[in-house]
Amino acid sequence: MAVYVYSITFRDHPMRLDGLTPVGGSDDPLRSVTSAGLSAVVSDAPEDLRPRRRDVLAHQAVQERLMADGAVLPLRFGFTAPDEDAVRGVLDDRAGEFQEQLKNLEGCAEYHLKVSWDEDSLLRRILDENDEARRLNEEIRAGSASPDTPLMLGELMANEVQARQQALGAGIIEALRPFARDDVATAPAGQDFLSVSFLVDDSKEEMFLATQLSLANQVGEECDFRLLGPLPPYSFV
Repeated sequence: MAVYVYSITFRDHPMRLDGLTPVGGSDDPLRSVTSAGLSAVVSDAPEDLRPRRRDVLAHQAVQERLMADGAVLPLRFGFTAPDEDAVRGVLDDRAGEFQEQLKNLEGCAEYHLKVSWDEDSLLRRILDENDEARRLNEEIRAGSASPDTPLMLGELMANEVQARQQALGAGIIEALRPFARDDVATAPAGQDFLSVSFLVDDSKEEMFLATQLSLANQVGEECDFRLLGPLPPYSFV
C-alpha cells in the first residue's frame, strides 16, 4: 500500500507521535519505518491527496512535534512512496547523505525573513536625495521638459529603486549572517525585495532575533519586516 512520508530522523529519535492526525484524516496512527540507523515517519497515503488546509496543517504538526525532540529532515507536503519497502530502500541507499544532513541540522531551526519597502516612501526618498531625479521631475511639473524627459526619469528612478533595494537587502543579510549556520535567498514575490531563510542555531537564536528587531527599528516604518519561525528547516534539506 502507498505510504505518505513526512520526514526522516535518526533512529533513536523519541518519536512522540501520539495524538497526531495523519494527512487524509484517517484514524490510523502514524508510524515509523526504520533502516540504516534512520527512521522515516509515515502513514497510509490518502487516495485523493490534495493540499487541503486541514492536511497541510496536519503535515506541519508532525514536523513541529518531531523538531521539538531532535533533528529532522522535513519533506515537502505531498511526498509518497509505493510502500514501506520502497522507503527502506531509500533510507539504505542514501543513509550517509541523510545522516550528514541530520548532523548539520541538529539544534537548529529555520527563520524566513521577507522585507518590502513602501513604494511611495522610496520614490519620495529618491527625489529628495538624487539631484538629477529631482531636476527632471521639476522640469516635468513645470511643463518645460523635453518629450524624452519622462522616460529618462522613469529609467533613473527604476535603477535607483533596484540599487537601493539590493544594497539594503545585502546589508540585512550580512548583519544577520553571523548568527546563522547557513542562509538561502529565494526570489522575492509581490512587493517584497528580500526573501531569505536562515538556519539558526539554538544557542544564537536570541541574538538573531534581537538583531533582526534592531534592523527593523533602524530602517523605520518605510520598510515592513516579516519574520516567520522557528520553522522546520525545509530550505536546508
